[in-house]
Amino acid sequence: MRCLVVVDDKNKNGNGDANQEEDSSRRKFLKDAGIFTGGVVGAGFLGGVIGNKWWDDSDSATESKTTPDFSEARIFFNRREDFNVLSWATERIFPEDDHGPGAILLGVPYFIDRQLAGPWGKNADDYMMGPFKEGESTQGFQSPLNRGEIFTQGIREINKVSNKKFKSSFPELEEEQQNEVLMMFENDEVELKNVSSARFFSLLRQATLEGAYSDPLYGGNRNMDGWRMKEFPGAQSAYINEIEEEDFIKMDPVSLSDYNQ
Repeated sequence: MRCLVVVDDKNKNGNGDANQEEDSSRRKFLKDAGIFTGGVVGAGFLGGVIGNKWWDDSDSATESKTTPDFSEARIFFNRREDFNVLSWATERIFPEDDHGPGAILLGVPYFIDRQLAGPWGKNADDYMMGPFKEGESTQGFQSPLNRGEIFTQGIREINKVSNKKFKSSFPELEEEQQNEVLMMFENDEVELKNVSSARFFSLLRQATLEGAYSDPLYGGNRNMDGWRMKEFPGAQSAYINEIEEEDFIKMDPVSLSDYNQ
């Protein structure tokens, strides 16, 4: 079960310092290279650089890893800086570990960007008229802000808190520092306008998990790796041949988009 505060299993085998130094060097290279810029070229290159645990040396795999995915382009976030903060925030919530890729490699930031640009981000299906007062727990969320406005304010405040507390932007912080900043939001210790920081963090966490496990058709769960980690079969058309089996059957996952080919 993944959570915000992550204990690095690599520290338990006696090689903690070396692994931490390696991870730090890798993070610094990625940041200095400007990979997390929200551009399609950066996204394609990213998979080849830090996805080597799942690297297939075949020619076809190499071609697919290095070819930019032009469906991954920023729609909602106009500022590259905001998208970078979002990317690292999702990675801390759903980090890469021995089980598989984290939020960035799964394309979660692009999933969230796409959702915020659509009806969900605009609260198109919600009643958004006043009065806006703090209601009871049974009355649901009360705010004049839609989800897009909440995310924009929250993401930028993450960076402000990072600069104020650690004198550096959020993407440049060490993992422990990033966790500390996000926990301030989770614990409602940061003041936001017309929304609590705890509410913003809850939305961020919800969107991150949805991006990791939703059908790739919606922009996240790249290569269905989120499903593979859970051994979830995806959108199978039928289980007629397997329904009588008593043993667990591991199946290659299928996306909704596979039926359009």
